[in-house]
Amino acid sequence: MDADIAIVGAGPAGLSFARALAGSGLSVTLIEQQPRAALADPGFDGREIALTHASRKIMEDLGLWSRIAEADVSPLRDARVMDGPSLFAMQIKAAAAGHDALGYLVPNHLIRKAAFSSLMDAGEARLIAETKVTGIERDGQGVQLALSSGETLSARLIVCADSRWSETRRMLGIGAATKDFGRSMMVCRMEHEVDHDHVAWEWFGYGQTLAMLPLNGLRASAVLTLPQGEMQAVMALEGEAFNAEMTRRFDGRLGAMKLVSTRHVYPLVGVFADRFAGPRCALVGDAAVGMHPVTAHGFNFGLQSQERLAGRLIQAVRIGRDIADPGLLADYDRAHRTATFPLYQATNLIASLYTDERVPARLLRKAALHFANRMVPVKKAIAAHLTQAV
Repeated sequence: MDADIAIVGAGPAGLSFARALAGSGLSVTLIEQQPRAALADPGFDGREIALTHASRKIMEDLGLWSRIAEADVSPLRDARVMDGPSLFAMQIKAAAAGHDALGYLVPNHLIRKAAFSSLMDAGEARLIAETKVTGIERDGQGVQLALSSGETLSARLIVCADSRWSETRRMLGIGAATKDFGRSMMVCRMEHEVDHDHVAWEWFGYGQTLAMLPLNGLRASAVLTLPQGEMQAVMALEGEAFNAEMTRRFDGRLGAMKLVSTRHVYPLVGVFADRFAGPRCALVGDAAVGMHPVTAHGFNFGLQSQERLAGRLIQAVRIGRDIADPGLLADYDRAHRTATFPLYQATNLIASLYTDERVPARLLRKAALHFANRMVPVKKAIAAHLTQAV
């Protein structure tokens, strides 16, 4: 047996999962298509991750948080949700959940870098970079993985962490429900004139969706969601033309805006796997649940999935239980499904409603925001869910 556990995908979820197993006595091998250098020092990808208090605690326990400079962590104090051209906004305040901040904004590439360095410093996991899994066979004794290098890797358990478009999940015969929102999301950093006071915006406009994620100083991560054809026209703009276009799209509410980073576009597709575990296999991260970003929980769910699975495997080792025991894997499946399915469905509903341009939908959108803003218990519940304090 080459390893106890083979992890396919060395993104944040896969790296964190491997790091969580350090010291457990289990041998771990990660298989990743990217070069080692790209994992050690990933480039800026535009994404700013909204971390809950629970996710910060997980990252602290894994030795990730201390590797991120304080200047790169932006507090997310409160949030505003707006609809159409109206100045009215539903206010979600951290104080409603008894905290100074709803969470923290950290660049995705710095989380990846911290996860990689923490794992490498632990010195227990083996990394096979620039390699793909080309075939999988399972039997009662273990799993055999055919690699693009021509080699074969044997393991007791395979864990898929290779994105919401996981090829490994498909090889295992696990389907997934997908929700294609027919939109693309552009993310970039912008400087602006008006202070954001570390309050995030989610602005469901007509014909577009905007988000403003407050970074330290007079900077923000600007998120623009449009149909692909319209997005191509925006991406074709350069220099002052792009700055003027973004200032216009934000209705001048942040003053003049100026691009200060590269721009990145991602398709908006939600994914929920039919199963999170099976014979000698399990899914973590986006391979299990790929969220629409509107509720900002996708990465947090990914961290929680690896923690749920790692905790069960470590306990199994302690009591001498097979790490691929069907009951153990089924328990992980139930726990993670229960934790994610309601919000996954609610997120898809919100995203679908607030991009519906028909008159009845517009009226319902406004009514829902006004109703929620008046209901203090509802706003407290939303704040507590966003905060996920521990």
